[in-house]
This record gives sequence, C-alpha cells and structure tokens, in this order.
Amino acid sequence: MTNPQQKALVVLSGGQDSTTCLYWAIERFGHGNVSAVTFDYGQRHRVELESARHIAAMAGVPQTVLPIDTFAAIGGNALTDDAIVPETEKAAPDALPNTFVPGRNLVFLTFAAALAYTRGCRHLVTGVAQTDYSGYPDCRENTLKALELALRLGMDSRIELHAPLMYMTKAETVHLAQQCGAMEALAWSHTCYNGEQPPCGHCASCLLRAQGFAEAGVADPLVERFGRN
Repeated sequence: MTNPQQKALVVLSGGQDSTTCLYWAIERFGHGNVSAVTFDYGQRHRVELESARHIAAMAGVPQTVLPIDTFAAIGGNALTDDAIVPETEKAAPDALPNTFVPGRNLVFLTFAAALAYTRGCRHLVTGVAQTDYSGYPDCRENTLKALELALRLGMDSRIELHAPLMYMTKAETVHLAQQCGAMEALAWSHTCYNGEQPPCGHCASCLLRAQGFAEAGVADPLVERFGRN
C-alpha cells in the first residue's frame, strides 16, 4: 500500500547516478511509493532514453517520459548540438565544459515537481552531485536549496528535493549502488558522452566512471556486459 507522505518521483536519465538514486529511493521510500520521470530534451544520443526505459522496467517502477524540445532549439552544447564535439578537457580552468546544458537541471526539476504535485508525491529525487568533476552550477547544493524554496512557494507545496549523491565521490556512489541493489541495473546504464555502446572509454564521462569503479575496487557491470577487460 502506498503512503502519500512517502511517495517519491525520481528523475531518471538512464545514467549511473540516476540509476543509483532510483534504487536508493526504492530502499528508502518503499517500492510501491516510487515512480520515475525521464526527459526527452532532444539529446543527441537517444540510447539514453532506451537505457532509462529498460532500467525502470528492471526496477519495476512506472515511468513517464516528458518531451522538452527547447534545449535542442537553443543548442550551443555538446549534448544537443551535432556540430559540437564533447571536450576531453576544459577549455580554461574557470570555464564550464561544453557538455553543460544551461538551465537543464533547473527546468527538469521544475517540470518534475509539477508532475510530482499532480501525483501527490512529496519527495523528488535527483542524481546531481556537487563533487562531480565538471562543477556544473545547477548541481550544487545551494542551487537545489534555492530551487526547493522557489518550488514550495510557487506551488504552495511541501515538496522535498533529495540529492543523495551530493557530496559523494564516484567510488562512494559505486558502494551505495551495491548497498541498494542497483548493480544489475547499472549494466544497462549509459554515461558515454559519445553515445557509444560499448562505451568509448576515453571521453570525460567514461574516464570518470572508470575511475570511480577502479577506486571502489569493483568491476563495472556495464563493461562486463560488453565483455571488455
């Protein structure tokens, strides 16, 4: 039986972090209280959507896919613009990488909060992390706290934003995935900036993922799935 005060909506991109957070939410709020939302924002690599669909099905949670084509129309970043190749290094020490999609998490969480409102979900879960190498400003705790306040005021709600990975290293997120039973699902997650399956192994996201699993001393189930040593 679901509990309205425990109902949680997870923003599921199909990546490593959001997959871990999905299983974290199931463990914390109970399987029957959890659902997922995925955004089709015109991302170049459509495999992300398939990964999210597959993972939601594996977890046995209902999934909603919401279309947002504005980011593709705006362009100017490597995740939505075919003309831009993901950087392997930042252009400058104080610059954001070209994989940063301005406003993406702010928009995602606002739409997710609206969906949560209509479904009576008090808890909204996201896989953003302040410790991420990229330093995306919309992944920081102060951004989420400000947005949570705005959402509560703007919708007259008691919604709570949860970012369980906020201060975790990638190695720590791997251990959390083990504890929450997410490892099998991680074999179907997708994080490669080049959209490759098996993952390219040399883009910034692949390198960060590989480093996390190596530091955790755990084999990456995605790599094992494709039989790569």
